[in-house]
Amino acid sequence: MRKPLIFAVAAAFLIIAVTLLQPHVPDLEALRSWTDVAKSWRHDHPLILPAVFFLAYVLVTALSLPFAVWLTLAAGALFGFWQGLALVSFASTIGATLAFLAARYLLAGWVRDRFGARARTIDAGLRRDGPFYLFTLRLIPIFPFFAVNLLMGLTPISAGAFYLISQLGMLAGTTVYVNAGTQLSALHSLSDITSPTLLASFALLGVFPWIARALIGAVQRRRLYARWRRPRRFDRNLVVIGAGAAGLVASYIAAASRAKVTLVEAGTMGGDCLNTGCVPSKALIRSAKLTHQMRHADTYGLAPMAPEIPFARVMERVHRVIAEIAPHDSVERYTELGVEVIQGHARLIDPWTVEIAGIDGSSRHLTTRAIVLATGARPFVPPLPGLDEVGYLTSDTLWDALRDRDAPPRRIVVLGGGPIGTELTQALARLGAGVTQVEMAPRLLMREDPEVSDHLVSTLRTEGVEVLTGHLAMRCGVTDGAKWIELEAEGGTIRVPFDEMIVAVGRSARLQGYGLEELGIPAERVIQTNDYLETLYPNILAAGDVAGPYQFTHTAGHQAWYAAVNALFGNLKRFRADYRSIPWATFTDPEVARVGLNETEACEKGIDYEVTRYGLDDLDRALADGAATGFVKILTVPGKDRILGVTIVGEHAGDLIAEFVLAMRHGLGLGRILSTIHIYPTLAEANKYAAGAWRRAHLNARLLGFLDRYHQWRRG
Repeated sequence: MRKPLIFAVAAAFLIIAVTLLQPHVPDLEALRSWTDVAKSWRHDHPLILPAVFFLAYVLVTALSLPFAVWLTLAAGALFGFWQGLALVSFASTIGATLAFLAARYLLAGWVRDRFGARARTIDAGLRRDGPFYLFTLRLIPIFPFFAVNLLMGLTPISAGAFYLISQLGMLAGTTVYVNAGTQLSALHSLSDITSPTLLASFALLGVFPWIARALIGAVQRRRLYARWRRPRRFDRNLVVIGAGAAGLVASYIAAASRAKVTLVEAGTMGGDCLNTGCVPSKALIRSAKLTHQMRHADTYGLAPMAPEIPFARVMERVHRVIAEIAPHDSVERYTELGVEVIQGHARLIDPWTVEIAGIDGSSRHLTTRAIVLATGARPFVPPLPGLDEVGYLTSDTLWDALRDRDAPPRRIVVLGGGPIGTELTQALARLGAGVTQVEMAPRLLMREDPEVSDHLVSTLRTEGVEVLTGHLAMRCGVTDGAKWIELEAEGGTIRVPFDEMIVAVGRSARLQGYGLEELGIPAERVIQTNDYLETLYPNILAAGDVAGPYQFTHTAGHQAWYAAVNALFGNLKRFRADYRSIPWATFTDPEVARVGLNETEACEKGIDYEVTRYGLDDLDRALADGAATGFVKILTVPGKDRILGVTIVGEHAGDLIAEFVLAMRHGLGLGRILSTIHIYPTLAEANKYAAGAWRRAHLNARLLGFLDRYHQWRRG
């Protein structure tokens, strides 16, 4: 706080100084008299006057005093055009750079701490476009230069770049005023210099870089598209490839805005989330949780029992849930919404033409103004020796493979310790399978804090899961009809027998077969896009798992809005995809949810933080529900209630995190959460009590002492 205080005192001093000096700002007549005296003095001191003038100009500019215009005129009158231009150009730039450095030293750190993620987002944009904006502002002298100096000090632009751009950008305005100074005797008022025509010219000069930038962009686009023949007319405004979360949202937005849109899907409507991901896994998890509650019914004052598990009926329910939700994503629904849905495989022929091979054997070409690639991802299968020999399941295939089994496999190996692998591990173990979970990393859920991983591993082991972290899969094989996987750990190897293996080591974007290579669209792990989700070709965009950087259904839908709007209206206004406050959850029992930073990431990035923790074993509703395990952990800026990140482990953590997502998204601190009424008794009160724990840790001891004395006085 000391640096902002120093800045405030200095600013107050300058305001007072400017107020006192304002009546003494010279007019043209006084300036002419002063220059006449200075010319006589210069005759006897030819070297001292330029040096004194230079230093005075640097000081005036650095302190933002209201004399720069008069000194610039004086430079022309005293030293002539070329010498005056050189003196003013260098002195003004040096003074501006000193003001820039002072603002950076005194305020930049405070601003970043105060505005956190928003400041980092602005910084990222200014690293890219800051020099361009600075040059534009310098070309327009009607914009206060001292404000430019101070504001740019808060940005990541380097001092060297600031100096060079400022000197070049201010040169035009400096030239006009110095030249006017050479004609000082003929000037009657400043309006003779700053005529409306001249100011308009400067404004046009400031706009010129934007015009030039647009022209350069147009030339680059023309060169980019030069080898393709652009259609004169288009069949569609938008073609969306892929009917998962991103594709459905993008096509819905296009139809809602009355665009003519076609959605192409080679598989089943709804994509992975509906058919093989979120929906079936959550249905399975719910059945598994009930079996666990039946085994531990004594927790609720009932007699525990070993549940009978007709596994085929459990899997039948999973598929029934999929069928119940499927109409939400169906061809019929989206057709009613105004979307043309074509079932087939789409391939890009050129930047505006999509070839569609229909599932009925038909083929057609559609021309379109824009294309959104929403092709999703598939389970990644590692090149593990012997894997094909033993056979394996993935999160895509297990739902049909296990559908008609009366009982789950007796021994299952789950390869992978991320969210998908861990959710399936716990669910299948609760449904009666013997599960061994294998993870090559030192712990499960590596994106979470170690205590979260430890909490979950402890739960899994209590439920009978063998968790093998730090074990590297080496090979698989079959011996005498028995399948096994060989693992390496701490220099030794072990073999784990199994009946079925589920490979859940991650997902890879679907990149092949869509014509990306022929068009030269860069795509390695994901399709490369810019901040607007545009690919190499601005009219071809990508969203969802195929674009990264997150592989969540809700993020895919979030990106789809930007992709659709930029595809349809990007010629008018484009929007950068906003990744602030992206939440996620792992639906184990207890659930794990997070938004923003955790301690591990904060330490890795060198970000200072405070931790506030509230244990759910203290929450009335959690105790009543028999779910008094887990915690809410909040990271805040030291000494402030601004939220850097939240991790929740506990019942319905995925629901509870929403309040913190809202707070972070809109810059609300813990004080606002604490002042919000929460219904009693609910799990949501955990958020309020966590905010209360922060408040108690930051009580003002002096204020409490004063209140104590006040109440003593009131008692008499």
